[in-house]
Amino acid sequence: MDDLYRAGEATDFPGVLGQCVYCTRLIGSDPNLVLHGGGNSSVKVPYEDITGRTIEALYVKGSGWDMATIETPGFTPLPIDRMRSLLQLDELSDPDMMRELASAKLDPGAPNPSVETLLHAYLPHQAVQHSHADCIVNLTNVGNGADVVADGFGDRVLTIPYVKPGFDLAKLVRDMWSDHGRDDLLGMVLLNHGLFTFGADSAEAYRRHVELISAAETWLDRNAPPAVGDPPSLPDVLLTDLADLRRELSAAAGAPLIVERHTCDTVRTFVRRADLADLATRGPLTPDHIIRTKRTPLIGTDVAGFVTQYEQYFAANQARSDDELTMLDPAPRVVLDPMLGMMAAGGTPGAARVAADIYHHTMPVLARAEDHLGGYVALSEADLFDMEYWDLEQAKLRRAGPPPPMAGYVALVTGAASGIGRACADALLAHGAAIIGLDRSPAVERDEVNQLGITTDVTDPAAQAAALRVGVERFGGIDIVVCSAGVFGPTMPIADLSAEDWRAVMAVNLDAVADLLRQTHPLLARSPVGGRVCLIGSKNVPAPGRSVSPYSASKAALTQLGRVAALEWAADGIRVNTVHPDAVFDTGLWTDETLAMRAAAYDMTVEEYKRRNLLRTEITSSDVGRVVAALCSNDFAATTGAEIPIDGGNERVI
Repeated sequence: MDDLYRAGEATDFPGVLGQCVYCTRLIGSDPNLVLHGGGNSSVKVPYEDITGRTIEALYVKGSGWDMATIETPGFTPLPIDRMRSLLQLDELSDPDMMRELASAKLDPGAPNPSVETLLHAYLPHQAVQHSHADCIVNLTNVGNGADVVADGFGDRVLTIPYVKPGFDLAKLVRDMWSDHGRDDLLGMVLLNHGLFTFGADSAEAYRRHVELISAAETWLDRNAPPAVGDPPSLPDVLLTDLADLRRELSAAAGAPLIVERHTCDTVRTFVRRADLADLATRGPLTPDHIIRTKRTPLIGTDVAGFVTQYEQYFAANQARSDDELTMLDPAPRVVLDPMLGMMAAGGTPGAARVAADIYHHTMPVLARAEDHLGGYVALSEADLFDMEYWDLEQAKLRRAGPPPPMAGYVALVTGAASGIGRACADALLAHGAAIIGLDRSPAVERDEVNQLGITTDVTDPAAQAAALRVGVERFGGIDIVVCSAGVFGPTMPIADLSAEDWRAVMAVNLDAVADLLRQTHPLLARSPVGGRVCLIGSKNVPAPGRSVSPYSASKAALTQLGRVAALEWAADGIRVNTVHPDAVFDTGLWTDETLAMRAAAYDMTVEEYKRRNLLRTEITSSDVGRVVAALCSNDFAATTGAEIPIDGGNERVI
C-alpha cells in the first residue's frame, strides 16, 4: 500500500480534527480499503460548548458520510465519559444504543454517529482508523483465519473474533483489551470484518494502516499469488436475452431494475471456474456487503429458483429476530453466468454500480483464498441473516429516501447533444431514468453513472445497432425511446428542390426513426414497465408552410409511422405518442441572425416574434422535455396514438 500522506497537503486541513479528515480521505479514496460508505474513523479532541466549558469529546464519523469525501461536519462530537459509561451496562439493544448516542450529541445538528462509536470511545488512543480492506478479509475469511493473521502480523495486532458491530462488539473488545491490550499494538484485526489502527494522532494511525496493509499484501503475494494467464472469452449474447433477464429480475424485485453487464478479465476468469456454484455462494467478504449484494449471487439465470431459495432462507431464519420481520425483495443483485459474465442489478444505476464494485473486489479474494489458503470461509447463514435484517444496516438504504418515479427505467434519446433532445434527456433524468443519448455531435459524449452518451450517425443502421448494444449492456434494456434527432433541410420551393436535398432530410427525420423503432421493438416489448415511445413531430404536420416541403413531409410521414406503430404495438404493451412543437427558438436551428430576419419579416421585435401564439408565451426546449417526460410517465399509461401540440396555441392548427 502506498503511503499517500503528504505534509504539504495536510496543512490544508488545520487542527486535530482537520488531520482526521485528511487521513480519513486517504483511506476512503482507496477502493481496496473502503467501498461505498464502509469504514469509519475518529479522533479524541476537547469540545468547547457555548458557555466556554471544555468537554473531553470523541469526534466520530457520522452515518451517511463517505470516507473519500468527508468534511469536518461529517464528524459527530460526543462526550467520551458518557460513551464509556454505556459500556458498563450488561446489555444494550440497538435502538436504545442509537437513541443514547443521538441524545448525547454535543451538536444536535451533527449526523447520527457510527454504530461502532462505543468501540472508538473505548480504545485508549487519540486517533482511530477503520477499513474493510480486501487483503485483510483475504487473510481472515478462511478456516484458520486467526492463525493466518498471526503468521502475517506476528504480535503487532490483536485478533478479535467476529461479533456483529455495535454494543456487543465494543464489549468484546473491552474484555479482550483488558487481558491482551498493549501499548505497542498497532491495531486490531476483526475476523470477517476488517482492520482498526490507532495512534497518538491521525497521521500515526494512518501510517500504521499503511504498514499493516502492506504486510498483508506481502504475505498474500508470497503465500497466495494471484492467478495469471489469459482469461477465456465469452460468446456473443443476444440483447433480447439481457432484456429477458432484466425483466425477470425486475419482476422478482417488484420494481424495474437497472442491470449492468461486466465482462472484464477478472469476471471472465471467475465465471468459468469449475467450482463457481460452490465458491460464489458461500457468502460475502464482510457482512455489511449483504445489503448491496444479497447473501449470494445467482449462478446461471434461473431467477425463479433463486427467489424460492431466498424465501426458504428467510423462513428458516426469521425467528432469530425478536421483532416481526417483513421479507425484503428476493431478487438477486449479482448474477454470475459462464455465458453472460457478471450482471449487477439495482433500483438505480448507482445501486447497480455499487453491487458491481463490491463483487469486482470479491472475486479475487474468493479465488486466492480457495486456491491457496485452504478454502474460502464466510460467516454462517445465521450471522449473515442477522446483518441483512439488522435495522441499523437497513437504515443505510432508507437514508436515500423514496425513489423518483422513473427509478430503474432506461430511456434512449436521439439528438441528445442539444436542443429538444437534450431537454428531453434532462427531463427524463430528473424523473430518475437512466439515459442512453445518441447524436452525431461529439458533444453528446458522456460516461456517467446515470447517463451514457454515444456519438452516432442515426442514418447508419449499423451504427445505431452498435450504440444500442453498448447502451443495453450498460443498463439492461430499453423502456423509453424518444426520437428527437432531426434536420430542417433547405428552404426553397418544390420546383427548385434536388433529389439529394429531399433524401437527406428523409434519411434523418424518417428513415432513421423507422430503423430505430425496428431495432428497439423487441426490447420495448420486454420492458418490465411497458414500452413507451415519443416521437418529436412538428406544427408543420397539421399546418405546413411554404418552401419547407422535405421537413413538413418527413414529419407528416413520421407522425403516420407513429400512428401505425401505436396500432401494431399495443398488443405488446407499448404505447406510442407524438408531440408537435412549434417556435422553439433555443435550438441549434435558430441563430440570432435568423431570429432577427424572421421577426423583421413579420414586422415584430424578436421578443414579440418568439411569443406570436395565442397564449403569448415563449416555448422552450425544456417545455417540450417536460411534456415528453409526462407522456412517458405512468400518468399517461392509458394513452397511445395521441398527438400533443406544444405551441402556445396556433390559429392555423386549431
